[in-house]
Amino acid sequence: MNNSHDEIKKLLKASREMLSTPQSIQESSRIKKSYGILTEQGVNLTSGDVTDKINITKSVEDTIEDETDPKEDKKQGYRISGGIIVLHGKEQTDLELTTDEKIAFQETMDEFVEEVSNLVDFNKLNVYQNNVEWSGKIIEFDVEFFFSIGEENGLYLNGEMIRIDDKFMDLITKIKSFYDKFKNKWATILASRKKTKKND
Repeated sequence: MNNSHDEIKKLLKASREMLSTPQSIQESSRIKKSYGILTEQGVNLTSGDVTDKINITKSVEDTIEDETDPKEDKKQGYRISGGIIVLHGKEQTDLELTTDEKIAFQETMDEFVEEVSNLVDFNKLNVYQNNVEWSGKIIEFDVEFFFSIGEENGLYLNGEMIRIDDKFMDLITKIKSFYDKFKNKWATILASRKKTKKND
């Protein structure tokens, strides 16, 4: 075991010495230029140590520090009867959930179950300054829905090999009429949040 360790050390030393000769450095530079090879980080070949350690933690910390924006949106999630509502905003006051918003979210989930499908998995409802987004999966049809009001206004469906029959067409009618109801309710909530913010 000791012999193989010594042998590896000798090979490593020999490869370092071979790669640090002026001819090796020139040849390496020529190859990189000829073929347009890019390296992630320059290696100091003149130091004679091509195995210089790169401080990954430091480079990651620098990147995070450089990309952190103090005006970046904050968010706060609330669990309400098995559903989650997430408020997004720049100020702490934007993240406070009102009683009206709790009631609206509970009603939205209940009404969806009553009016569209009772076999559904809801995702988070996201409330932004100018937009509300909500999605989920209707299990019976294996179809995902996505509601958005405000900037990306619309109702979107996603699924694979959906069988178009009367039951599915009935679902389309129900979900479209529910979206209109959702849009009205949450547009009112958005308007109320903006009004409250102006009064602060």
